[in-house]
Amino acid sequence: IHFQTVLMLKCQFAKFAIPALLCMIVAAVYLNHLWDISWKLRNPWESRVCACRKCLADRDPWFEELMDSSPNPFLSKDHNTSEDEFEWWRVNTDSFEPQNIQLFEVIPPTAGVVGPSPGRCRTCAVVGNSGNLNGSHYGSLIDRNDVVIRMNQGPTEGYEDDVGSKTTHRVMYPHTAVKLDNSSRLVFFVMVLNPAFMKYVHEALLKRKGRYPSTGFITVALSLQICDEVNVFGFGADKQGNWNHYFEKLKNKRLRTGQHAGNQEYKVIEELHNKQKIQLFGR
Repeated sequence: IHFQTVLMLKCQFAKFAIPALLCMIVAAVYLNHLWDISWKLRNPWESRVCACRKCLADRDPWFEELMDSSPNPFLSKDHNTSEDEFEWWRVNTDSFEPQNIQLFEVIPPTAGVVGPSPGRCRTCAVVGNSGNLNGSHYGSLIDRNDVVIRMNQGPTEGYEDDVGSKTTHRVMYPHTAVKLDNSSRLVFFVMVLNPAFMKYVHEALLKRKGRYPSTGFITVALSLQICDEVNVFGFGADKQGNWNHYFEKLKNKRLRTGQHAGNQEYKVIEELHNKQKIQLFGR
C-alpha cells in the first residue's frame, strides 16, 4: 500500500512538475531576452551615440535632416563664403565695420566641430537674459552643466541664485561686447560665425521671419551643433510681449521683440522641446 501511494504521488508530481518546468524554461528564455534588450538600452557603448540619458544625435529622421542641411557654424580659412552669403550677412546683421576686421585674424585654418562620442556626455546650458529668470532659483541647475553659454552683457554677479555663476562661453555681437570676468573660456563673436550658418538659421529654422536671428536664437542653434544635451533657460517675452532682461528694468514698454521674430524664435524653441531635442525651463 505504501509503495502504491508513493507511486501515485510521483505520478501526480510528474503531472504538474513537467508543465511547470517547461514554463520555467520558457520564462528563463524570455527574461534573458528582456535582459539582453535592457542591457543594450542601458549600455551607451552598444547602442547610443553619446553617454547622456538622451542624446541630441539619437536617430531621428527629422533632426538628422535638419543637421545634415546645416553649414559648419564656424568660419575657417578653408571655407569660401559665397557672395550671396556675405551680402546677406553684411546687409542684415550690421556687423561689418572696419574696426572689427581684426577679429578675422583669429579664424583658425579649419573649423572642426567635435561630434558625439559613446564615452562622453557633454551637457550644455544656454542661458538667455529673459526677466523670467528672476526668482527662478535655477542657478545650481545651470552651473551643473559642463558648458554654460551666456550672451551679450548678461551678468552673473548678484544674480547667482537665479542664473548661476559659471560661464564657459559667451556669444555676442561686437557692438554689445562687455568686459568679461576670468570664468569665460571662449567668446564667440557673432561676426565670426559662418555667414552661411547664420543665413541657414534664418531661412531653415525661422522661415525668413524677422530681419535676422537674435543672439539668443543663434546660440540655441549653435548648441545643437556642439552639445550632446541642451538645457535652455531665460527665453521668452513678458506678459505684454516684450523682451525684458533679468538685470534691468524695461523702459520701452512698446519694445516687443525689436527687429527679431521673437514669437517665431520661441515657437521653434518650444518645438525642439516638444520633440525632446532640448529641455526648456521656465515656460
